[in-house]
Formats: sequence, structure tokens, C-alpha cells
Amino acid sequence: MGSTPIRPRPLTDLEAAVIRKMLSAGRHGSAEYRAQIPYSQVVSTWGVGSPSVDVEVRPGPAPAGDVTDGIVANGTVTDPSGRPIGEVILWVEAGRLSGIEYAWYTDERPTQLPGPDQIDLL
Repeated sequence: MGSTPIRPRPLTDLEAAVIRKMLSAGRHGSAEYRAQIPYSQVVSTWGVGSPSVDVEVRPGPAPAGDVTDGIVANGTVTDPSGRPIGEVILWVEAGRLSGIEYAWYTDERPTQLPGPDQIDLL
């Protein structure tokens, strides 16, 4: 499934909170990616109604991170009983935040990202 371009928009509070949670483990380089959050915008979704999005970091003073391409963080999503129901993956490209992917294990596709409290970092 390809991305569906949209008019660029700021990150929602939930998207920003999920990124902060994903970067909260204190891994090397996390500070640089957190500094990119205020300059980040959503430029496409991963299909109509998908909570997964492509992110672009606008020019600004935020430095590039040291992971140039690939996955910078991932975590398991659990339901209230602690059962795994999916995972969230934070992607980067050229040292910049580039996507939030929500892969689900359930039969029904989620319509929004999970709350940060539902994510257990790997």
C-alpha cells in the first residue's frame, strides 16, 4: 500500500506524544530527534483512515540524528489487559524523522495511534 499525500499539517498532540514516548528510552541520538518534533509535519498517510503517517522535518535549528536511515525506535502496543495488539515503529531518513508506523495484530485496523501509555518500548 502506498502513501496518500495530504496537505502538510502539524503533528497532532497524539502523534507528538507517541514520538516522545518512542524516544524516551534515552538511546544515543534521541535528543536530536526530540528536538525535531516542533519542526515536523505530516505529509502523507499510509492509506485512507490509516493512523500511520509520513513525516517531514521542516528546515530549522534542530540537528540531524545519528541514525541516518531506518528504524530509530519501536515498541509493542498492549490492550488494557496487557495483551499485545500491535507495534509502533519510528522511522528516520537522512537523520530526520520520516514516519510513524502502527502495525496491528488484530482483525480490525485501528483508526488512530495508541496512547503513549499503551506502548512498551523494545
